[in-house]
Amino acid sequence: MSRHPEVKWAEREDLVYLTVLLPDAKNPKVNLDPEGVFTFSATAGTDNNLYELKLNLHDKVNVEESKINIGVRNMFCVLEKAEKKWWKKLLRGDEKVPHYVKVDWDKWVDEDDDDTGPADFDMGGMDFSKFGDMGGLGDDAMGDDLEDSDDEELDVEKPEEKTADKAEGETSDLKA
Repeated sequence: MSRHPEVKWAEREDLVYLTVLLPDAKNPKVNLDPEGVFTFSATAGTDNNLYELKLNLHDKVNVEESKINIGVRNMFCVLEKAEKKWWKKLLRGDEKVPHYVKVDWDKWVDEDDDDTGPADFDMGGMDFSKFGDMGGLGDDAMGDDLEDSDDEELDVEKPEEKTADKAEGETSDLKA
């Protein structure tokens, strides 16, 4: 009997991000059908357990423009949707989302949110290659010409302690 790897997903209007979390996967096999059927299988672990996955995605995808990157710890897929529209859910119809499929909140963007993410971040024409000639500020910028002040040398007065005998006008809720 096969096991299921953990899967995280997020979407944009034109893309679906799928991350299959399976460290040290051996012989991974991935298939993406234009109708939106995503299959994955691999062996992993010390016992070479078989992991399989089949997802009937919400809608069709463009297989030729989709990208899959198989790494040591996971497999990351960027699936291009056939139609630019928000899916609202990963799987088609009334299919229940399996317990091993979770939302990838690190990549998630709501439909209402601004689409400018880190990849679209505008630096206002700032060219970081120009910073190479600045040189390091090093220790010279740390104000070594100023004398250090140590806390041990400060004169601190100890506050006067009040005792029950000396406290005037104070009441206590506790009775002896």
